[in-house]
Formats: sequence, C-alpha cells, structure tokens
Amino acid sequence: MARDIDNTAEDPRRRAPLVLGGRDFTSVTDCVCAVAERPTTLAWKIAFAGSLSLLAVLGVCLAYLISTGVGVWGNNQPVGWAFDIVNFVFWVGIGHAGTLISAVLFLFRQNWRTGINRFAEAMTIFAVVCAAMFPGVHVGRVWLAYWLFPIPNQMGMWPNFRSPLLWDVFAVGTYATVSLLFWYVGLIPDLATLRDRATSRSKQFLYGLFALGWTGSSRAWHRFERAYLLLAALATPLVLSVHSVVSFDFATSQVPGWHTTIFPPYFVAGAIFGGFAMVLNLAIPARELFGLNDIITRRHIDNMARVLLGTGLIVSYAYATEFWTAWYSANDAEQFAFLNRAFGPFAWAFWTMIFCNVVAPQFLWSKRVRSNVWAVFGVALLANIGMWFERFVIIVTSLARDHLPSSWWGFVPTAVDLLTLAGSFGLFFTLFLLFCRYLPVVAMAEVKSIMPQAHGHDPEPSTESAVAGSTAVTIHSAGQSRSIPTGAVTA
Repeated sequence: MARDIDNTAEDPRRRAPLVLGGRDFTSVTDCVCAVAERPTTLAWKIAFAGSLSLLAVLGVCLAYLISTGVGVWGNNQPVGWAFDIVNFVFWVGIGHAGTLISAVLFLFRQNWRTGINRFAEAMTIFAVVCAAMFPGVHVGRVWLAYWLFPIPNQMGMWPNFRSPLLWDVFAVGTYATVSLLFWYVGLIPDLATLRDRATSRSKQFLYGLFALGWTGSSRAWHRFERAYLLLAALATPLVLSVHSVVSFDFATSQVPGWHTTIFPPYFVAGAIFGGFAMVLNLAIPARELFGLNDIITRRHIDNMARVLLGTGLIVSYAYATEFWTAWYSANDAEQFAFLNRAFGPFAWAFWTMIFCNVVAPQFLWSKRVRSNVWAVFGVALLANIGMWFERFVIIVTSLARDHLPSSWWGFVPTAVDLLTLAGSFGLFFTLFLLFCRYLPVVAMAEVKSIMPQAHGHDPEPSTESAVAGSTAVTIHSAGQSRSIPTGAVTA
C-alpha cells in the first residue's frame, strides 16, 4: 500500500501542498497513466466480475419486466410510484456532485478540485445513465417511451407541456448533454498524452481518434481553456435547475407531504450531499487501489468531508422545516402525513434516514474522524444509504396514506424491485471500472497547473510536503526529495 501523508494541518502562512511525494510533471504523468497502461490487477478483475454479475441481473430483470409487464413490481393502488421513481431520483441526485466539483468549484478557482474532478464528472454521466433507465421502463410499454419527447407526428399528439414530468425530460437531457461535453473536453489533452505513450497501433488509433489531433500548441491550449470556461459557466446553473425540476414532480401535486415550496432547495442540497458521499466512496478505494495517494491526498478527503458535513446540516434543517411547516399549516392531512412518516408502518425507513443523514455526519466535526479515510468512507456510505431512504420515505409513505383513508394500502417490494435496484449499481460500477481501466482517472493537465513548477519557480527553498500528525515529512530541495522524521524538522 502506498504511503499516506497527512497534509491537513492548517498553517495561515502557507497553503497546504496538494501534490505530495516530491512529484514533478513527469512523475504525475507516469503515476496516472500507469493505471491505464499496467496489466489488469487482480483487485480490478474481482471488482469488475462482481459488477458485471449485477449488470447481468439487471438485464434479466428488465427482460422479465418488458415481457411480463410492470405487475412484477410491488407497485399497487395507491402506491403507483415506488422503487422505479425512488431509484430515478436517487441516481439523478448522485450525479450532482460531479458537475458541482467540475464547474462550480472551477469558477470559484478552488484548486483542490483538480485531483478529484475527472472521476467525479465520470460519476455524473454514469449516474445519469442509471437514472434515465427508470423513467423509460416506468412507462410500462418501453417501446412507446419515445412519446416522452415532443416529436412531431401524424396524429397531432403532444406531451403535456404544463406537466413537470415533461420538464424532467428537458432538464435531465440537457444536464446529461452538457455534462458529457464538459467531461470530454477536459479529457482531450490527457487522451493525447495516452496516445503519445501508447505502444500498440490500436491504442494509438483509438486515443488519437478521440484526442481530435491535439498538438499542445499555444493556440490549442487557448481554445481549450476558452471552451472549458464556457462549458463550466453553462453547467453551473444546471446544478441548481435539474434537481429543482425533479422536485416539481412532487411539489406541484396535492399529495400530503409533497405539496411544499421547500422541495427545490431541499432536493438540491440533498443531491449535493449524496453526490459528495458517492465521490468519497469512489475516491477512497480508488486512491488505494491505483496508488494515487500523492494526488488524491488527505486534504482532498478532508475538504470533501467538510462539504458533506455542511450539506448534511442543510438537509437536517430541511427535515425540521418540513415538520414545522406541517404543524404551522394547521392542515390535518399535512400534519398526519408527517406523523405517519415518523410513527407509521414505515417508521423504520424514516428513522434509518434520520440516523444516516442527520446523526452519522455529525461525527465529521471531529478532526480525528476526518483524518481517518476509512471512517470518512463509512460515514459517506451511510449518507448514500440515507439518501436512498429519503426518497423512499417521501414517495412511498406519502402515497400509501393519502387524503382518502378507504384507499390506504401498504407497499412490499418484490424480488424484481430489489434485484433491479442492485442491478443498477452493477451498471454504474461496470461503467466506472471500465473508465478507470482505460481512461485517465485524474486530470493530469489540471493537476500540473497547480504545481509550483507550473509557475516557473519553487516557492520555497525547502517545502514541507507533510505536516503535523505524520511520522515523517518529505523535503524537496534543488529538484530532489528525501524523507526525514518529523522531529528532525521541528528541531
């Protein structure tokens, strides 16, 4: 296992280094390209086999669903939306953090994003692929799913443009398109690097094809930076708009528990919370598996843990506001909906959500917890579980007991529901593992831009790459590096 240097200590006199190990441009290139160039590791093979197995389960479930009908799900009357829409909203939310890290943090010039933005963007695209699948199969007759789009036809039939369900089509479609373009444009310089290092004709051809003839000239870099900035500016409002539009599916209805104006900001904060949790769940194993500890450092993990804590507090506030609004409205149906969530037949799901999204993130107040990457991994995993249950609580508990007590009914997921959910994770992780294997998982060009060498000088005659909390520090001086005990530096 690669060494893990603690660079999270705060020193107001000097910015903490974001690339450790005394690496120069060449060693950063070697470290990142090695992930795609080395023979496949046993750990990757095991992970890929597991993901592919789940993907096969998803294929079987979808084939059974299409050949039999949506009656294979546990949906009933009145719970017409269940796992299908829960999974859709969950996966759309997961995709948010990728664009946030890439676009919003880029516009705010947060340099620490460069170590993690590439696979966060990839995560966004793969999550949107998983999300887009569920509305397609939710319609029941998937061969008519194209009716979701406003396509001119001889019957003069159009979707209802006043329905938020159609707004979903535009919002998610625009989000997926811009995210894909943003991700691909950022990949171009790094694809050219892989092209130039490729040792086989097939790799040279494929990497060269997608590198679009990149030469690294001054003009090419100028065009690249202009396009990247424009796409970042275009993607930023989408971060806020897409999940707001998804929340309108619920907020514009009259169902108790859904009809509330807090849903747009509440859904966006929850999406960022769940998305950052998924980035942590991917980044921590990836840095260990691919030896990227010097590039995805503890400071990156610490910063993401702080964002997770902050958005977790926003989500907790939103939960409290919902209960306050229901009580203050003096509306019997609204008050019952929230009491039913906390003490009704699905109370187990509600309290699971509270523990995972409200209680667990509070551990991140502790510096000791944030410094332990596997403790952060555990909190992030709980946050992801909690965010799925949040969607389940909102959708299923509200529908199961609506305005009309005579229509109340429960909900029990079928095996197809559960296996389809598991299979969607198989699709996500299969795409992510293929990405890790064949494409640069870290934006090499962007990482190099924040290194001292990019500015033509080493800012300090002797730069500490490690700080308090580690047993040794690495000293860089005159282009060389060496590790010495912490005590020697202090002395």
